Amino acid sequence: MRLASQTTTYKLHRLEHGPSLATSATREELLGYYREMNLVRRMEIAADGLYKQKQIRGFLHLYNGQEAVAAGLESALTPQDHVITAYREHAFLVSRRAGGMAKEVLAELTGRATGCSQGKGGSMHMYNVKKHFYGGNGIVGAQIPLGTGLAFAAKYTKSGAVAMAYMGDGAANQGQVYEAYNMAKLWKLPIIYVVENNEYAMGTAIPRASATPEFYTRGDYVPGLQFNGMDVIASRDAGRFAVEYAKANGPILLEAKTYRYVGHSMSDPGTSYRDRAEIQQVRDTRDPIAQLRARILDNKVATEEELEAIDTQLKQEIAEATAFATESAHPAPKELFTNVYAEPSFIRAVEYSQSFHP
Repeated sequence: MRLASQTTTYKLHRLEHGPSLATSATREELLGYYREMNLVRRMEIAADGLYKQKQIRGFLHLYNGQEAVAAGLESALTPQDHVITAYREHAFLVSRRAGGMAKEVLAELTGRATGCSQGKGGSMHMYNVKKHFYGGNGIVGAQIPLGTGLAFAAKYTKSGAVAMAYMGDGAANQGQVYEAYNMAKLWKLPIIYVVENNEYAMGTAIPRASATPEFYTRGDYVPGLQFNGMDVIASRDAGRFAVEYAKANGPILLEAKTYRYVGHSMSDPGTSYRDRAEIQQVRDTRDPIAQLRARILDNKVATEEELEAIDTQLKQEIAEATAFATESAHPAPKELFTNVYAEPSFIRAVEYSQSFHP
C-alpha cells in the first residue's frame, strides 16, 4: 500500500540523498506497529503505577511519547544486529522481541527473578544478550563507545551485522561520544548512532545546553540525517537507509525529533521547565500512536472495531503482565554471587570456604 510520508523532508548532512518521501507499508506492518507502540505505552503506564505503589524502587525513566523511534528503527534491523542504549530502555526489549517481553520487563522493574535480567538490573540495566541487546547503561553517554566496540566486533568477525547505539540529546554533549565518532570513521565501522532528541536533557531545554542544536551535524565528518521521530514510518525508512549506508560506507548519525510526555525520571514532575499546555499540544497534534491510528483508518487498512479489539487485548495482556511481575519470587540470596565473574570458580571457592565456617 502506497503511503505519503508524514515527514515533509529529511535534513541531510554530508549525504547526497536520503530516504524517499514516497513510501509504502503493508497492513501487517501498520497493525504490528500499532500493537507494539500501544503495548509499550500501556507497559510504561503500568510501570508508573507500580512505582507509585512502591512496587518499583530506585530509578525509573519512562518512554511515553517516543514509541515510534524504537518501533520504527528496530524494524529495519535483523535479529543478528546489535542494539545498545541508555537507561530509558524498556521499549527496546519489547521491540527486540516484537512484543513478547512486557511481563519480563515489569518483573525486572519490580526486582523479580523472572525479570529479563533476573531481577538484578532494575530499570537502568536491562539486557538480553541472546537477542543482541546490551542494555541499558547507567552512565550518561557510556553506551556509545560500547556500541562502537560492537560494530568493531561485527567488522572484525565479518558477521555482516550492524550496531545501533542510541543516546539522548543531553548525552550528545559528552566528550566520549566524539571520540567514538572519530574511531568509527577512521575504521569505517558499521554503526548507526541515534540521538533521540526529546527536547529536554533532564530539566534543561536544548538551547540552554547545546551551542549546536542540530545534532545530526555533530559528527562533522560523519554523515547525518534528521527525521520525524513521531512518525513510525519515517523512523522505519530512516533506519533502512542507515543500515544500507553503514554496511557500505561506515558510520552514520541519525537524529530523531521526538518528545517525552513525562519527566526525566519519576523524581521529576516535568512541569517546572515547561508548562502543561506544551505537553498537551504535542499530545493533540503529534502523538505517534494517534497519528498511526488516523493513518490506518484514513487508508482503510483496518476498522475502528479491529483497532479497539487490539486495544482490549493489550489491556488484558498488561494486566496479566502486572500480576506476573508482582506475584513472581525475588532472587534467592545466593544470586548475589552469580554473574559477577565470567568463570564460576570464584563462587565454588566461596562455597568451599563457607563450609569451614558455618
